[in-house]
Amino acid sequence: MSVTASFRDPIHGFIQADELETALINSRPMQRLRWIRQLGMAYLVFPGAEHSRFSHVLGVMHLAGRVYDAIAQASDGLLEPGETARDRRLVRAAALLHDIGHPPFSHSAEELFEEPIHHEEMTCRLIGLPEVADLFAEKGDGITGEDVTHVLTGPRDSRERLLSQIVAGELDVDKMDYLRRDSLYCGVSYGSYDLDRLLHTMQPLRDPATRDWGLGVDEGGVHALEGLVMARYYMFTQVYFNVVSKAYELHLSRWLEDESLRWPIDPERFLATDDITTWTKMRQSRSAHAVAVVSRRAFPLAFETDEHLGDADRQRFEALVPAIEEQFGADRLMISNSGKDPHRLGEARVFARRFDGSLSPMAEASHFIRHLARIERFRVYAAHEIVEDVRSTLRDLWA
Repeated sequence: MSVTASFRDPIHGFIQADELETALINSRPMQRLRWIRQLGMAYLVFPGAEHSRFSHVLGVMHLAGRVYDAIAQASDGLLEPGETARDRRLVRAAALLHDIGHPPFSHSAEELFEEPIHHEEMTCRLIGLPEVADLFAEKGDGITGEDVTHVLTGPRDSRERLLSQIVAGELDVDKMDYLRRDSLYCGVSYGSYDLDRLLHTMQPLRDPATRDWGLGVDEGGVHALEGLVMARYYMFTQVYFNVVSKAYELHLSRWLEDESLRWPIDPERFLATDDITTWTKMRQSRSAHAVAVVSRRAFPLAFETDEHLGDADRQRFEALVPAIEEQFGADRLMISNSGKDPHRLGEARVFARRFDGSLSPMAEASHFIRHLARIERFRVYAAHEIVEDVRSTLRDLWA
């Protein structure tokens, strides 16, 4: 790889970029990520969480190269080894660009586009901009923006499916970076896991049923993968679903809805939006929800369920919502549902290769993973003047 830029990163040390990567890093869609915080409103709770999507995607690009190097030699000719291999450059470019479609405050209100699209769709639209296409034409050496889009959203063959799993799968470099990065900047240790051991044991494995290539681990890496899953579980329960952070996210969404504000779907207009432009509008707004965020006076928590509701209790809680909204007023309540599967290794058919060469699904290879339950929790926040009444009412209704 012909290095044209180096970045000093607190997680990975020096991250190096080639000519194409450097040009993409200097493009408008990438530079905009400097003004998008990685964890949305979490910095109002964790003061160190000021890090941006920009630093995250540099780390993801770096790890994509490391994973590619780890599996290329064992891919039975599917992937060409070496730093200058086309597929290595392709997967690093895809990793670098995979988050450029995030709206302000990242995941905090990502569902509020002008039309029902996800940030992945916006990423593809930005990759399709003439200025980005020109960079690939000038410096891509055969790699195009369309190739990157296929890796991110619609792989066309086994080779691209394997590259896609490196960037966005159950055992992907996105998780590998954000867990360690978010943990560091939030000042917690929940996101720690053995990255080097995990990379050392990663293998390209063929699904015995479909014969498709996928990412897995040697049996010696099962505990390292368990560490990744456990880190993700704890980061969601302790950081991403933090009780106060969730309140600010709800206020942000309510304010956007009250003001009829939506994230633009036109790429040019979208590029003009970031955390700073949104904060400016919030600071000028008289909406109670905007004031709650700006003054850091969020609705307090009135009630929360257990962390692992089953289907019956989830339905029972949902049935209570209309009654309490009618009693106290929907405008004075905010209700969150924090739901997440700690892993989908079974659904994604991630395997461990035993010492005798046979393959086992991770749910069989790991007793811990087999028994890890889905996170499913409801919280009710209420305006300050009614919070005690809401708390008392819900305790009685839920009991």
